[in-house]
Amino acid sequence: MNIYTKNGDRGTTDLVQSKNVSKSDDRIALVGTVDELTSHLGLVKTMISDPETIRFLEKIQGTLATLMAGVADPYNHAYKLHEEKTELLEEEIDRLAGLFDCPKKFILPGSCRISAEIDVARTVARRAERALALVSVRYGADNAAKKYMNRLADYLYMLARYEDARSQGQTASGMQKEISAADPQRSEAMKDGIVSEFGNGYTEGQTEKDPAASISEAVIREVLQRMGIQGRIMLDSASRLIQKIEGEAKKRNMKAVIAVCSPEGNPVAVHVMDGAFLAGFEEAMKKAYTAVAVRRSTMELSQLAGTGKAFFGAAAADSGKLVFSGGGVPLKMGDVVIGGLGISGGNAGEDHSLCEYGLSILPAVV
Repeated sequence: MNIYTKNGDRGTTDLVQSKNVSKSDDRIALVGTVDELTSHLGLVKTMISDPETIRFLEKIQGTLATLMAGVADPYNHAYKLHEEKTELLEEEIDRLAGLFDCPKKFILPGSCRISAEIDVARTVARRAERALALVSVRYGADNAAKKYMNRLADYLYMLARYEDARSQGQTASGMQKEISAADPQRSEAMKDGIVSEFGNGYTEGQTEKDPAASISEAVIREVLQRMGIQGRIMLDSASRLIQKIEGEAKKRNMKAVIAVCSPEGNPVAVHVMDGAFLAGFEEAMKKAYTAVAVRRSTMELSQLAGTGKAFFGAAAADSGKLVFSGGGVPLKMGDVVIGGLGISGGNAGEDHSLCEYGLSILPAVV
């Protein structure tokens, strides 16, 4: 197959609904600018070391491809953008804003090579936004697409400023370097220790529970995230995980309640399969919470709750918030707990086995 078709030799091209459109047409200019932006983002990807940021940029490139298809075929609803795309950008902007002090004054691009490349992409994004506004006036355009392009430039600005701060050691990861240099022993203790909620019920590897411990954990999460380890499970990932587990449960003739919680034990998503017992709703949530509270499976916890075992004190003092039977596991990326999974539908062994299936597919869904 030849790469050249010669169809555009006369300065025209085709759109889905229009033939022989001049290449000077505003719609063609818009598609070309978005394509240029996508290529710039490809260059940025080669310069960034964080896998999570790379994956996020790839999602943006995919959305831009959908936007271009929508310009070529404006009546195809499959190419309409959804508000969730913009919401994801806003969430990422807010996350980055919490990692460093963003300067309020005018920024002269070029503090470091990565941020300079991102700033170039940002200006191309603004040009694409202007081109989209022009097409909207003359031909109409997807309102969600206009909103997305506006927020995309904001995201790229924040990402560039974050890379500036990171290169100067002014992000959370830079703070961690200072902590480690000042007190290496405390730094290691913060990484390895578990802050117990159960008094003397469990002491192995325990660190003192104080305000500095929670701050340190936030710092450590950022350090690990820069190493490519995601900090927490989000709703879209939790939903995909639940969907996969439900499919496996059906194969096993199980009718289960599947719950996913955040690293703090707060609900992220809960799904009740058809025919599952209503009582399993609370049970599944408790299992997910327990798994993140003790950072181990509830099956393992049940074995450590016997007389004289590590969690005997916790079991004796428990007020019903924890679950000491199989069916709950912490969700981890690397050594970081990004959430908890709780399943209630069969016996302890069946629930635990289904949780193990969830762990096996976790890397593919987050």
